[in-house]
Amino acid sequence: MEKKKCPQCKNLILKTSPTCLYCGRPNKFITKEYVNKKWNKDNNKNVFDNIFINNYLVFILFLIFTIVIIIFS
Repeated sequence: MEKKKCPQCKNLILKTSPTCLYCGRPNKFITKEYVNKKWNKDNNKNVFDNIFINNYLVFILFLIFTIVIIIFS
């Protein structure tokens, strides 16, 4: 692994680490895009939420429709 010196505390850190282990200075700017690319958490959650909400709404509408048919029969 390649190492470099931290500009703030001058200790050796890995180039791939997001922050310095000694002083906490960010090695990279951690943004939402960086987190999504690295761990891909946000994208899967949105797809699951959309599928779940759509299925839930279809179930509620089907239940209401069935109750209305039973009442007016």
